[in-house]
Amino acid sequence: METVSGVSNWRLVLRRESGGAVILRAGTPDARAVLPERISGLPVTALGSRALAPERQADPVPPGAETLQITCGPVEEDASWNNRNLRDLTLPGSLQAVGDYALLNCSVLKTLRMADSISHWGGGTLMNCRQLDTLHLTRTGPDQGEALAWFAGELSRELDVTVLGPGGETARLLFPEYTELYEENCPAHHFDYFISGAGYPYHHCFRQKRLSLKEYDALWRDFLGMEHEDRAALRLAWRRLRRPVELSELAAAGYRAYLKDHAGEALRLLLEEEDGEALPLLLELAEPDREALSAACALAREKGATAALASLLEERHRRYPDGLEKSFTL
Repeated sequence: METVSGVSNWRLVLRRESGGAVILRAGTPDARAVLPERISGLPVTALGSRALAPERQADPVPPGAETLQITCGPVEEDASWNNRNLRDLTLPGSLQAVGDYALLNCSVLKTLRMADSISHWGGGTLMNCRQLDTLHLTRTGPDQGEALAWFAGELSRELDVTVLGPGGETARLLFPEYTELYEENCPAHHFDYFISGAGYPYHHCFRQKRLSLKEYDALWRDFLGMEHEDRAALRLAWRRLRRPVELSELAAAGYRAYLKDHAGEALRLLLEEEDGEALPLLLELAEPDREALSAACALAREKGATAALASLLEERHRRYPDGLEKSFTL
C-alpha cells in the first residue's frame, strides 16, 4: 500500500477514471477528517456505494482498484480505520456524485462540510446517521446548488446550516425539527399520515430546489403561531440577525422583537456558544434589563469568560449606574 502525507489519516480504495478518481472505500480513525480533493494529480469526483460504511472497510479490494494510505502524523497501532469515531467530515470540493448508502451507519457523524455543487446523491446516503445535524455549505459559483434542498428533504430533525457565499458572505440558518408519523387505521384498512412540529414548512420552502431567504423569513410569523420550541425560535432569530444576508428590514424587525422579549435567554445562548465577538451586537439588539444582565454576569463568571464578563459589567454600569458595586472581580 502506497503511503503519502495529507491533512488527515485515511486508508483509501480507489479507481482511476478518465474524469478523475472515484473513492470506493475510505476509512479513518480520526474524529475530524478531510477527504483529499486530488489523488495522484486527479480530482476526486465521486464516492462509491457504501464508501464510508464502517462495516465495509475490511472488504477485499475489488479487481482493478488501488489502495492508498494518507497520514498526517503517528497513528496508534491498534487504531480502528473504520469511521466509527468520525464526527466531523469534510468532503472534497471537486466531488460531483455520492453513491448509494455512502455514509451508511456513520452513527456518530454530526457535522458535514462540503461544496453545494454536488449534483447526485444516492439512495440511503444518510441511513443511520442519527447524529448528523450540522451542515457547512460552500457555494462555488454565483448560482445556488441543490445540496441544501436535498438535505432538508432527507432529514426532518433540526438542522444548523452555515452557507458561505462566493463573495465571502455567510448566512447561518436553522431548520426546526418536525416529525412524521404513520398510524394504522384498521377499520379503513389504510394508514393515516400525521405531521407534528412547526419545522415542516422550513424543510419544504424550496422552489426548484433553491432556497429563497425572503420566503424563509416569511415563515417566521406562522412559525410562532404554531407549537414550537422556544429555544429553537431564539436560535433561528439570532442566527438571522447575527448573519443578516438578504435580510429585509421588515423581517429583521420581527426577529428583533422576539430577541428583546427573550433577552436573558439570548445572552445565555451566546455565552454557551462562546460567541463573545457578537456580544456587543446582541446587547444592542436585545436591550436586556438589569436582571438579565446580572444573570449573564453570573454565568460568565462561572464559565471563566473574562472578556464577556467585562463587557457585561460595563453595559450594566452604563445602563444602571445607581446602586451597583464600585469594584468588580473578573
